[in-house]
Amino acid sequence: MARKKQYNEEEVIKKAMGLFWRNGYEATSVRMLEKEMGINQFSIYASFKNKQGVFLESVKHYKIEINAIKEKLQKSNNGIIGIKQYFYDFLEFSKEGTLQKGCLVTNSVNEIKEDADPIVMIELKKFANEIRTLFVSNLKQDDQRVVILIEKQADFLMNTLLGLSIASKVFNLDQLENIIEVTFSNL
Repeated sequence: MARKKQYNEEEVIKKAMGLFWRNGYEATSVRMLEKEMGINQFSIYASFKNKQGVFLESVKHYKIEINAIKEKLQKSNNGIIGIKQYFYDFLEFSKEGTLQKGCLVTNSVNEIKEDADPIVMIELKKFANEIRTLFVSNLKQDDQRVVILIEKQADFLMNTLLGLSIASKVFNLDQLENIIEVTFSNL
């Protein structure tokens, strides 16, 4: 007879997500996960198979948490203004008290090596492409934009968002807002 779990999976995944968010995927060990999640290695393997499984569940949870600002962008009907608001909303989302922790996906991509786990890379790219697709959709709302330029601008905005995520860990709020304002003054 299988033992009943003595923990709530959503709660332990939220704790794991925070650890991955701070450290990235590769820098997080199973031992670190045990300590952070408050469950033993056997329970981690029984519930999630391995570190990769914990990370993929953490990314799913991250998507749920960021969904409020993604949905706001998805429902936006004011083009570039909606994207700019997403940048400001993202800055607010990425805060933990006074600490800016960036983006779980960006932090993970930033520390992954060449021979990264392909399944993890697929998930990280999928997440980034979802945001990029929302940028394209919002840019298309402006009838004055040339279609070929929209794709380039979406790439530029993704690059800026990734940079903003990293910058948020070291720059103050005024500097981060300057980045956003200059970015959108050039579009």
